[in-house]
Amino acid sequence: MDEHPRLRAGSRALVLDESDQILLCRFAFDEPDGEFVVWGTPGGGIEPGESLLEALHRELAEEIGLTLTTTPPHVWHQVVADPGHVPGYDGVINDFFLVRTAAFTPRGALTDAELAAENLRGFRWWKPQEIVDYVGPAVFAPRDLGPLLVDLLRNGPPTVPVPLEA
Repeated sequence: MDEHPRLRAGSRALVLDESDQILLCRFAFDEPDGEFVVWGTPGGGIEPGESLLEALHRELAEEIGLTLTTTPPHVWHQVVADPGHVPGYDGVINDFFLVRTAAFTPRGALTDAELAAENLRGFRWWKPQEIVDYVGPAVFAPRDLGPLLVDLLRNGPPTVPVPLEA
């Protein structure tokens, strides 16, 4: 790998409702053997000149129609150095923020076609234990989301972002 890898920076939200369910996005990718599904948190890439929080505000409005009115706690920091992970980059850096809200039906500013262009094909509220117990072909991002979420709910937001394993 290059000595100075190009990593795509992203700002993501752990959107939890009043019953501690988490809103996840269903990302579907066509592969030769069929569809590959990843359940991930809303959010995405940081545009030039944006801060982490500015990107988070924009991404949540675009994808799920949520407007933030407070500054959410920054809970996790993830670095994935893998040249195949994101086209055109050598990996990603994701910063995760804890967003508490009432349950809602996601509908952001992006059209269905724009969401599909980003491989985003749906949304679902998940109970943390459903993620922990999940057995199936889909994966979660981050991969250990279930135990991480259970720990976050048990212990509350950390004072500094917890580094996540790749």
